[in-house]
Amino acid sequence: MSAPSALDLALLRRAFHLAGEARARGDRPFAAIIARADGTILAEGLSAQGRSGRGTLAHSEMMACQAVIDAAIPRAALRQATIYSSGEPCAMCAAAIFYTGIGRAVYGLSAGAILHLRNASPATAGLSLSCRAVLETAAEPVEVLGPLLEEEGAAPHRGYWTGG
Repeated sequence: MSAPSALDLALLRRAFHLAGEARARGDRPFAAIIARADGTILAEGLSAQGRSGRGTLAHSEMMACQAVIDAAIPRAALRQATIYSSGEPCAMCAAAIFYTGIGRAVYGLSAGAILHLRNASPATAGLSLSCRAVLETAAEPVEVLGPLLEEEGAAPHRGYWTGG
């Protein structure tokens, strides 16, 4: 695993800020950004699970991936891009990252930290596959870097899952 760059950390912090925006509008506190290697943002996705009413598939990574698909960003450009996720992408989102063609994933909160913040039970915990485990099976390599800055990444979640 390579070390995060200053740009990686800055864009991850932007994802944390956007996760706070998602929470403020009544959705789950997650966000994702897809950016070129130079930091040019191609798409931002905020969770739309909640008041936005987009449903259970409206994870922030899915929203960002759909945005680059809708913008017709060439696959060659996406292979050089990074998705910055405020929380570790779930198995569904990890597969979407691969199928969208994104070559690198950087995330903040680990799945374990998210489960702890959610005080999840077996009935609400979801799939136990890490994004790294999913992406290690990819036909084209996808670099995964994380967890990073977990204390900062936890801020938008504090009190959300308990209704406080």
